[in-house]
Amino acid sequence: MTRRRLGAWEIGAVMDDSLQAYTSGHTDGEARRHDQALADHPETGSDYRVGVVDGSVAAFQTELIAEVRRILGDPR
Repeated sequence: MTRRRLGAWEIGAVMDDSLQAYTSGHTDGEARRHDQALADHPETGSDYRVGVVDGSVAAFQTELIAEVRRILGDPR
């Protein structure tokens, strides 16, 4: 199998797709959602899944900080 070099515009397009998939995953993770079709995509599925995990962690951190503040009596 021979590999061909990607042109700069092709690399940019791949990065754009990857970033868009990650961002969609992050948004879904924060909202506690998961789109199996996006997760199964052969080219950007891994980016989406990482975004879902990162978004879930961000949502957990937000909830944890809010709960600690509530327990400590912080009025925020």
